[in-house]
Amino acid sequence: MVITVTEENFEAEVLQSPVPVLVDFWAPWCGPCRMVAPIVERLAAELENVKIGKVNVDDAPALAERYGVMSIPMFLVFKNGEVTQSAVGVQGFDALKALL
Repeated sequence: MVITVTEENFEAEVLQSPVPVLVDFWAPWCGPCRMVAPIVERLAAELENVKIGKVNVDDAPALAERYGVMSIPMFLVFKNGEVTQSAVGVQGFDALKALL
């Protein structure tokens, strides 16, 4: 299941997560974001011991600014509250899985 990450739940869902978290920074008006959405859903369905979350940059501009999101989709992997991997633009299933 893909978790909707907001400014309110970011600390608990991402930074304090006991498992790695892939966060997809996206927006509804972003064509490439919509293209990659099924891949993100598939990751969430197929992978265990990880968490997949999505941050709508329009709803959470402070998070986008905090993590330097300039282009979307942007993917950040958090482990133990720290960013360990990142990727920008449309990514395939294997590329996103490799980030984790």
